[in-house]
Amino acid sequence: MSTRKPDPGAGPTIGAADRSLRDQVYEAIRARIIDGELAPGRRLVERDLAEEFGVSRVPVREAMQRLEVEGFLTNLPRRGAIVSRVDREEAEHFFDVREYLEALAAGLAARRADPDGLRRLRELLDAAQRADAQGRTEESATLNADFHREIVAMSGNPLLRDLMEPLDGRLHRLFRLTSVPGDAPTMCGEHEQLFRMISAGDEQGAAELMRRHVASTRAAALLVLDSLPSEGA
Repeated sequence: MSTRKPDPGAGPTIGAADRSLRDQVYEAIRARIIDGELAPGRRLVERDLAEEFGVSRVPVREAMQRLEVEGFLTNLPRRGAIVSRVDREEAEHFFDVREYLEALAAGLAARRADPDGLRRLRELLDAAQRADAQGRTEESATLNADFHREIVAMSGNPLLRDLMEPLDGRLHRLFRLTSVPGDAPTMCGEHEQLFRMISAGDEQGAAELMRRHVASTRAAALLVLDSLPSEGA
């Protein structure tokens, strides 16, 4: 699912496509949260969002309710809806699930790798390395998350893709929140090894390497999360 911000010069984005207003508002707010434009702790006001998007408050309210269910928003007494912070416990649960599902995806991707899928993986990896070399840390983090998503797509397993879909936005957001200057070379290096395993068709090796990779990113992400302000700060 794309998290690209709307182009301010491209005209209205809400109501222009053949989708419900609720879905369009949901996707717009979600993208801003994932991209970091709406930072953790930021208060969202239904009336202001409705005015900004040029819609009634009903689709905004429905979109915000969905974002709350998915964990992107939190309702606090006397404050209303704020952008959720990612706490350590939530991150631990997230990585527990990732470790097994993404290892499965990597193994299946190695079994079913085709030239088009490998080309897309290579392009994402090269783009992430270029972004890091040029100091574009956030872009590198997004591309590295896209690399993981492409591996899931290459698995060729529709059920696995459906299971991973709700985690996709959280993965992008977590990469953005916890990426720090200097960590991208390690991330890209591990992705390079994964690419080689998948290219070689080594199903077992790719799955085991993905498990170790997720464990490595877990440790680094938790260190960053532990340094962030708590929910009540």
